[in-house]
Amino acid sequence: MFLIFSAALGFMNNSKTSTVTTFVLLGFPGPREMQSFLFSLFFGVYVFTTLGNGTIICAVRLDRRLHTPMYILLGNFAFLEICYITSTVPNMLVNFLSETKSISSAGCFLQFYIFTSLGTTETYFLCIMAYDRYLAVCRPLHYPTIMTPRFCYILISLCWVFGFLSYSVSTVQVSQLSFCGSNIIDHFMCDMDPLMALSCAPAPITKIIFYTLSSLIIILTFLYILGSYTLLLIAVLKVPSAGQRKAFSTCGSHLTVVCLFFGALLAMYVSPTANNPTAIQKIMTLCYSVLTPFLNPLIYSLRNKEMKAALKKVLRIE
Repeated sequence: MFLIFSAALGFMNNSKTSTVTTFVLLGFPGPREMQSFLFSLFFGVYVFTTLGNGTIICAVRLDRRLHTPMYILLGNFAFLEICYITSTVPNMLVNFLSETKSISSAGCFLQFYIFTSLGTTETYFLCIMAYDRYLAVCRPLHYPTIMTPRFCYILISLCWVFGFLSYSVSTVQVSQLSFCGSNIIDHFMCDMDPLMALSCAPAPITKIIFYTLSSLIIILTFLYILGSYTLLLIAVLKVPSAGQRKAFSTCGSHLTVVCLFFGALLAMYVSPTANNPTAIQKIMTLCYSVLTPFLNPLIYSLRNKEMKAALKKVLRIE
């Protein structure tokens, strides 16, 4: 799918009379010492994120006690986090050590498509994880018949399909813009605002479609999660204190991830950011593209007894 999409982008880009065939990702400019430090920092973050989320995947697959919808969702979410951070950080690491920091136009549009698609998939995943917790707490008697493994995998598949369909039109629109003059993107990845800033002519329709779609997806999914947890909170407050403690422990991990992820997304894509300093845009992008996947293993493993037990078994910790 990615190869076909990449070929289509290359064809469309060549069909335009654009004078820009490569972009330069400025990233985090600074002296060589600073670049080396940032390389070491983000390399460590990437390795920890990959190993941490990979360990969660192994724990879910190897421990039969975790073969339930809740942990199946968590295992797939961990895989998504690995894909998400891989869409930006490896290229960032190469640029820290590179003099040119260049990326082809087709590669830039492909990175934009994959990054936005994975981010959208994550919002959908957080929704079905909230739905799973709502059913488990508010409809415990119906939970086994509703959230079957088969239904769980159907929901997971829909998340991936709709996640990669959501921004296909916007990516094609961006790839058809003409870019001339400067080819320097003052960012560590290809994103909408930096690309629009390099366009030869204004493209309000493209920008309106992208930000309208982003706002709808982010706000609607966030409101759904908020509504689910409001109902869940009401139900939890009606049960004995021991049950409350277990429910809050289970749902607290998910809410922590939701707050981190959606907080940065709302600031970045719902409110206009074109006039914000580029440093602020980079920091906000790092929050939801790097920080959330990095913290995911810590949040879910430290707050969940079953997951901690499974991780000890996988890591052979007595």
